[in-house]
Amino acid sequence: MSSYPPSVPPQTTPQTTPLRQRLADLRGPAVPPRPLDARALAALAANPGCGRRALLDGAGVDKTALAAALGSPSAFGQSQFAIIRGNSFEAKVKGDGGAELLRLVYERLGAGAEPPGPAALLPDLTAAGPQGRAARTALALREATTAGSWTLLDHPMLALEVAGSPAYLEPDAVVVHPDGRWTVVEIKSFPMIDGSADPAKVGAAARQAAVYVLALEGTAEKLPGATVGHEVVLVCPKDFSNLPTAALVDVRRERAVTRRQLERLTRVEELAALLPEHLCFDPARPAEELTEAVSAVPASYAPECLAACELAFHCRQRARAADEVGTLGRSLRAELGGLGTVEEALAAAEGGPAEDPTAAALHRAARLRAEALALASSRTPSSQDPEGSACPC
Repeated sequence: MSSYPPSVPPQTTPQTTPLRQRLADLRGPAVPPRPLDARALAALAANPGCGRRALLDGAGVDKTALAAALGSPSAFGQSQFAIIRGNSFEAKVKGDGGAELLRLVYERLGAGAEPPGPAALLPDLTAAGPQGRAARTALALREATTAGSWTLLDHPMLALEVAGSPAYLEPDAVVVHPDGRWTVVEIKSFPMIDGSADPAKVGAAARQAAVYVLALEGTAEKLPGATVGHEVVLVCPKDFSNLPTAALVDVRRERAVTRRQLERLTRVEELAALLPEHLCFDPARPAEELTEAVSAVPASYAPECLAACELAFHCRQRARAADEVGTLGRSLRAELGGLGTVEEALAAAEGGPAEDPTAAALHRAARLRAEALALASSRTPSSQDPEGSACPC
């Protein structure tokens, strides 16, 4: 972990405190960090302008507990039934030493290679802490690539730098091919009927897998001969049974979008340096103090946050109170440019500055709407035509 730049004035405590300690102070001295996962990173990349989420996720704040302490508990997350069903299906797929999983991968991506046999490697990835597991995973990947044989890594630990701090990710599986190629495997419990699954769920799985691909690429860059496949293997129940089937999902587009969005994220130390020294997001603190702390970090709310962020209800309430245009949708907020509130947009429609192209476009749209309404009103049945018929026939 890096410290703050030496150019920052040393008299300000939050700026001279090492980043790890500063994030611990923001989280709460006795509160353990909540690790980022690929699902959270996919949601973070989808809204890179939200400094609030970037800081809270970078500091490892438990946003679920924080939302409850703020009085806006979130219903975001998987049901317990879905978790149990997913774990059961994953155990079935990986049973018998992962033979069935390797067979599915070979069927989809094993052309030109010898089929995996019972001697396929299953390295031990256990180690102390996420840093130790990530180092052990990197070593196992190196050994498997050098050995040139089929290798299945069950729940490896990958490291990815996000907004200046490391995030440790745990994909379902990674398969190393004899030619040195690495393939991410995603195991989901939603069904694949007649060879296709729910597009929305497949899209979410692709965005999540793209994060794993990015993390793997960081490790592959250090190993000669290692490459990361842009196609991930999605394993789901076949039709209405519990038998596994697999499909290839090309994640190049999702990978490019995720990389670009993560690179745009404001670094955590820059966000933390702007906050008062006493600020803390410990859910055990009073609600008024937490509300003040959360409000000190800029947010970028959009209705899409309701499906991806635990603080969405709190942020929505604040955004509505401030009359922000983001409550009407992310696309509308982008089109309005610098007009941040509904009141500003309405004022621009009534006659904003001509040099502002957004205000000029709104004014023209309002004028055309008024003309259309006036024309429609003039064509309505009048008192001189009680029957309301405009046709002479």
